[in-house]
Amino acid sequence: MAEPAAAGVSSLPREVREQLAELELELSEEVDVSLALIARSELLVQELITHPLVTGDITQKGYEKKRAKLLAPYVPQTQGVDPALQKESRTQTPAPAAAPASASSSSSSKFHRARSGGARDERYRSDIHTEAVQAALAKHKEQKMALPMPTKRRSTFVQSPADACTPPDTSSASEDEGSLRRQAALSAALHQSLQNAESWINRSIQGSSTSSSASSTLSHGEGKGTSGSLADVFANTRIENFSVPPDVTATTSSSSARPAAIDLPPSGIVKGMHKGSNRSSLMDTADGVPVSSRVSTKIQQLLNTLKRPKRPPLKEFFVDDFEEIVEVPQPDPNQPKPEGRQMTPVKGEPLGVVCNWPPALEAALQRWGTTQAKCPCLTALDVTGKPVYTLTYGKLWSRSLKLAYTLLNKLGTKNEPVLKPGDRVALVYPNNDPVMFMVAFYGCLLAEVIPVPIEDAGGQQIGFLLGSCGIALALTTEVCLKGLPKTQNGEIVQFKGWPRLKWVVTDSKYLSKSPKDWQPNISAAGTEPAYIEYKTSKEGSVMGVTVSRIAMLSHCQALSQACNYSEGETIVNVLDFKKDAGLWHGILTNVMNKLHTISVPYSVMKTCPLSWVQRVHTHKAKVALVKCRDLHWAMMAHRDQRDVSLSSLRMLIVTDGANPWSVSSCDAFLSLFQSHGLKPEAICPCATSPEAMTIAIRRPGVPGAPLPGRAILSMNGLSFGVIRVNTEDKNSALTVQDVGHVMPGGMMCIVKPDGPPQLCKTDEIGEICVSSRAGGMMYYGLAGLTKNTFEVIPVNSAGSPVGDVPFVRSGLLGFVGPGSLVFVVGKMDGLLTVSGRRHNADDIVATGLAVESIKTVYRGRIAVFSVSVFYDERIVVVAEQRPDASEEDSFQWMSRVLQAIDSIHQVGVYCLALVPANTLPKTPLGGIHISQTKQHFLEGSLHPCNILMCPHTCVTNLPKPRQKQPGVGPASVMVGNLVAGKRIAQASGRDLGQLEDNDLVKKHQFLTEVLQWRAQATPDHPLFLLLNAKGTTVCTATCLQLHKKAERIASVLCDKGHLNAGDNVVLLYPPGIELITAFYGCLYAGCIPVTVRPPHAQSLTATLPTVRMIVEVSKAACILTTQTLMRLLKSREAAAAVDVKTWPTIIDTDDLPRKRLSQIYKPPTSEMLAYLDFSVSTTGMLTGVKMSHAAVSGLCRAIKLQCELYSSRQIAICLDPYCGLGFVLWCLCSVYSGHQSILIPPMELESNLFLWLSTVSQYKIRDTFCSYSVMELCTKGLGNQVEMLKSRGINLSCVRTCVVVAEERPRVSLTHSFSKLFKDIGLSSRAVSTTFGSRVNVAICLQGTSGPDPTTVYVDLKSLRHDRVRLVERGAPQSLLLSESGKILPGVKVVIVNPETKGPLGDSHLGEIWVNSPHTASGYYTIYDNETLQADHFNTRLSFGDAAQTLWARTGYLGFVRRTELTAASGERHDALYVVGALDETLELRGLRYHPIDIETSVSRTHRSIAECAVFTWTNLLVVVVELCGCEQEALDLVPLVTNVVLEEHYLIVGVVVVVDPGVIPINSRGEKQRMHLRDSFLADQLDPIYVAYNM
Repeated sequence: MAEPAAAGVSSLPREVREQLAELELELSEEVDVSLALIARSELLVQELITHPLVTGDITQKGYEKKRAKLLAPYVPQTQGVDPALQKESRTQTPAPAAAPASASSSSSSKFHRARSGGARDERYRSDIHTEAVQAALAKHKEQKMALPMPTKRRSTFVQSPADACTPPDTSSASEDEGSLRRQAALSAALHQSLQNAESWINRSIQGSSTSSSASSTLSHGEGKGTSGSLADVFANTRIENFSVPPDVTATTSSSSARPAAIDLPPSGIVKGMHKGSNRSSLMDTADGVPVSSRVSTKIQQLLNTLKRPKRPPLKEFFVDDFEEIVEVPQPDPNQPKPEGRQMTPVKGEPLGVVCNWPPALEAALQRWGTTQAKCPCLTALDVTGKPVYTLTYGKLWSRSLKLAYTLLNKLGTKNEPVLKPGDRVALVYPNNDPVMFMVAFYGCLLAEVIPVPIEDAGGQQIGFLLGSCGIALALTTEVCLKGLPKTQNGEIVQFKGWPRLKWVVTDSKYLSKSPKDWQPNISAAGTEPAYIEYKTSKEGSVMGVTVSRIAMLSHCQALSQACNYSEGETIVNVLDFKKDAGLWHGILTNVMNKLHTISVPYSVMKTCPLSWVQRVHTHKAKVALVKCRDLHWAMMAHRDQRDVSLSSLRMLIVTDGANPWSVSSCDAFLSLFQSHGLKPEAICPCATSPEAMTIAIRRPGVPGAPLPGRAILSMNGLSFGVIRVNTEDKNSALTVQDVGHVMPGGMMCIVKPDGPPQLCKTDEIGEICVSSRAGGMMYYGLAGLTKNTFEVIPVNSAGSPVGDVPFVRSGLLGFVGPGSLVFVVGKMDGLLTVSGRRHNADDIVATGLAVESIKTVYRGRIAVFSVSVFYDERIVVVAEQRPDASEEDSFQWMSRVLQAIDSIHQVGVYCLALVPANTLPKTPLGGIHISQTKQHFLEGSLHPCNILMCPHTCVTNLPKPRQKQPGVGPASVMVGNLVAGKRIAQASGRDLGQLEDNDLVKKHQFLTEVLQWRAQATPDHPLFLLLNAKGTTVCTATCLQLHKKAERIASVLCDKGHLNAGDNVVLLYPPGIELITAFYGCLYAGCIPVTVRPPHAQSLTATLPTVRMIVEVSKAACILTTQTLMRLLKSREAAAAVDVKTWPTIIDTDDLPRKRLSQIYKPPTSEMLAYLDFSVSTTGMLTGVKMSHAAVSGLCRAIKLQCELYSSRQIAICLDPYCGLGFVLWCLCSVYSGHQSILIPPMELESNLFLWLSTVSQYKIRDTFCSYSVMELCTKGLGNQVEMLKSRGINLSCVRTCVVVAEERPRVSLTHSFSKLFKDIGLSSRAVSTTFGSRVNVAICLQGTSGPDPTTVYVDLKSLRHDRVRLVERGAPQSLLLSESGKILPGVKVVIVNPETKGPLGDSHLGEIWVNSPHTASGYYTIYDNETLQADHFNTRLSFGDAAQTLWARTGYLGFVRRTELTAASGERHDALYVVGALDETLELRGLRYHPIDIETSVSRTHRSIAECAVFTWTNLLVVVVELCGCEQEALDLVPLVTNVVLEEHYLIVGVVVVVDPGVIPINSRGEKQRMHLRDSFLADQLDPIYVAYNM
């Protein structure tokens, strides 16, 4: 607090000091009075949430004002800050949430305005709790917690008029609200949104630029009582232990549609370049990201937030390398434990024997119907609340008789009746027609069929109930039947999940009068079922509780005795008359005692909330049946009616008195209506449950007797299931009222909620169980569940049963207090058990509502439930957001709710989501359907508009991070392997020495010589055939044509280009034969060719810089290209992207002069450079490698031997020809081996998907090569067109090998799908295989024609993270399927090495693949010769165990070798090489090694709308980017799903989830994701994300 220091005060003038002292005194007196009042009444009910204390002359606010005025001349103001703001941040009193409605508003319209829009759900009102929440928040405020606000694309959630963002309120009767208020709120919202429309439009227009997400998300701290914005908070933060990510920046912004496979290197980062050479392109930050970048600022802020220690510290324990142990929460040694003795069951008073009680309920109806026919039984009200019809006992009896007769005799034939006694019948009646329902109910009882009253027709779960009860008949009214959806021929629609039903209308005119001699069979009540009442379980399934006739009768007797009902009394019922207390009092006990029930339907309560109070007043009713909500509505509306009197009420039965939060509603109602004659002792809370029926009810008191006491319990104690009176911490107390005594004739005990039904101790909370004749008998048709619920025999601590009387579990949690009073603290259904502690969902809802929810939460609609994630329950809070709530308000409310729940309940919230108003699933009476909400959340169909995930604070049971064992050297590892009998992981291809080729190799060292020899020996032999999209040949090249054209190009290079031998020449051609001729032309002239992918005319700005960079880095003296591309390079568009004036000489080779070359260049040695191979790695590094003539010959020879290529063969190639093995196959192999290559440019497939497969079929190709992108295109595009392929005559049975050229882990799922899809057109399952190459050696493995088929293994993912390889069975949890990457080429040796120690590893380890072969590249081509990198990557030795001192090249890929059962060509057992992933790409998190692809695979599975996904880390935070292919409102659904799956399957907490449009994740020409490039674009804020969520 910015108070003046004591010294400062002493320096003030004396009179000012005296005035200040007076002020202090005045305030302290007032506060003392206030607190004394609160203490005395224990609950002080106020209209709104956070009024400052007001009792007399001065308030806290008044004090602040006067004090500020006195000090104003003496306090220096902070420059540039509003003085009001200064004061606001000094005073820790939150501003009142809204001004109270003015007392003078008597007119109805004013009243509606006062309660429009954001009323809280009044079941949870408690001002002491509100004060507690405010105090907890004040404590947090001092810690200045700045959370990064999510970034949201404005266009995603532009709020057009209210209808668009708020679906119509479909609830038949909203449990939370009145419909008039809705109209008022809607018109207000509409008005508001129309006013705001302009600013919204402006914002969304600005929002469409790439940096749109920046619009105003950072300024949410301003003007809200926190001086300055969050930006100031970050400006002063420094981050320690900064791990510097690789040195990469990006200048290119990715366009929204994915351009046709573009290689995107960063600006000027070249592998092997000198470290200091290129710093100028980066700003001087530790992380190589521009300082102004908003995203990294937010991440910075997130890191600051996460630096705060987690509440439960991680325990220290040893972790075995193999098994990651999930931390089990240890019990807190200081937790409160129960200390009382074991409870004994509590008995209610005996059930009195009254001589005139009937033997069955039907007998009571018969008695009153025949002797008291004129007496009123039930009055129904119309929509305005006026009585519309009164059913007399005579009418009820006669109409029920008619219905019973009709049901038994008129529905079928005499021999085949539709209904027999004991059959179940559904009762489908609307909530506003109690008369028809009552007739139907008693008609069923008289016909001895079992009525099953149900809610709205159509619910799937209700269908489950009907099916399990075997119901084939439904009774309903004519009006209701007309309203049901029909098919075209007029039949009622078959609802989803419902059995086939026959519908019977029970309106009088359709019923047959019974003959005089027909009488129903009314026997004494026995244990046969009377009716079935439905209940919804926590999971959402609907079960039927069967009530026997004797239980129905006993329950009515017990209620009559407890409530002291007498004949002829009037009761007002506001509850649902089809179930629970509304049915028990208003329909059953009513008839037992000849009462008169006035039924007030919900629809009336919505238009006139006071209607029930007016009915009590008008009819001088003795008893009213209500819920807390009805009390609250009456209080809100009471100003409209000054003259009502409640003095006739002897019992106001509050049926949800079991809700711990009911106490404040009762007190508030009493304080308001005591002046209207309400007696304090008339308020009677009761506790009920469908299984045990009425459990306890407070008996009507004697006037003047002391009111029952209250229990003020410690929430902390409650969470451990222990009763502790709260004395010290006011903030976390729960005040509960009793619900009276046990019912007459009943017995109650409290048992532990989980495990065997052990009796609790007297100071322990448990589940209330009741034994009585008046309770349910079973769940219909569910024997197992019935046993656990209805036949419970309590046991003592030793486990032996206490007595033999069965008890029924009530589903309520509570305890028996002093004087045998029953207290309820929650429901089993609302129990959330987190880390062994129990929390009540209702308590958390109450805390949420106490946080100034009025601005944010729509009508107090909050749902709380738990989901099971990573071995524990996690709390999820979902609230409906008001249509007019601002982003900033919502976010502030969310962060404060997190703090409040943390403070008061000491539990973290895993996820807090806001959904648009009226979109949560509703129960039939308008409440929130919790189980459906939970289902939507887990399915990803909740569509939140705001979400906050807090896994970092909640998840405290992660395994301890792995500590790498220091000091284990390579020698120890090797000795350990030998001792354990494990072989060293190495493998090799066939020996080249034994495979002597024909004399060609001895004769010709160089490819140029081979070409000349072929041009002479077989001049007309076709080497190349180029196809277009239509499949027609556009160009061919025979040996001679190729040789001639190469000569002409070489002469142009010498004449026009004035080039010397050894100069570098960039070849810029589309895939085709021109590229090949230009390549050999360069070799003929002695120049070094550098093939480069041409820029894309549609996306020059993205693709041209890459070309430019390769030209610069390779120091090219000349560019060879086509005329079209030459014009493009010099165009105005190109000038916008690069400096076109600095291109080297550009020569187009379209029209060549017919000039012969004087002499073809021959290199002096085969170690001379043949060509440069430039490529952008997935990590965004541009690397050029040098290929010597010897390496070229060696490579071509190895491929020829492996694939058995001869001049009579044809192969089809559908690959990009610019680098790696793709280039070698396209340009080099045919010339060396003499086979014919059919060239298919991959881009032609975009216009004709059939091209590649039809070519293979047409030419009967045995060997074909493609890329993953081609295979994916065919799998996705032709998957459902196999029949069409057949009809075109495409047959792939000729294919022996179909090889995917790649530098990555084989994509097993894709190759399997491809094989499976096209097996119908003859593709052999053994044909598809993959290659493996890297920058240092472009071809290490290639399947080839002989040798065993590729093998697959399942490995344990958890072990892989520890760099161990453990094989598991298929289907094992956490298993990963890996495929061998083809056979190792002849002459190639590989060894698996520890990348840190450079020691060889055993075959049970994952390590770096090192390669030794004649065709390894000679080194990196760099501007600055960086020898260390060269030596390390190309000429390195094992640190131990290699006597031969072999020189190895490091591939940069992790893998392992496994000896298989198969036999290799040499006759020995075959060693398979498995590639797991690139070392550069692995993520080191929690001391473990993760491969991005594994996390991405998990994420892609979570939701159907995830098109693609990529992960990377940034300062130890895991960032997940997902492409959303659905509608944008699904964006936020992905955040929890992504967080859950990564936590469950990989034990990692996601730091940031970024949702982007399809095509944003950059993919290179080989179909590999460029994750580093994506990371740079994200940090430079160039992604234009739909949503960015920062997980707390």
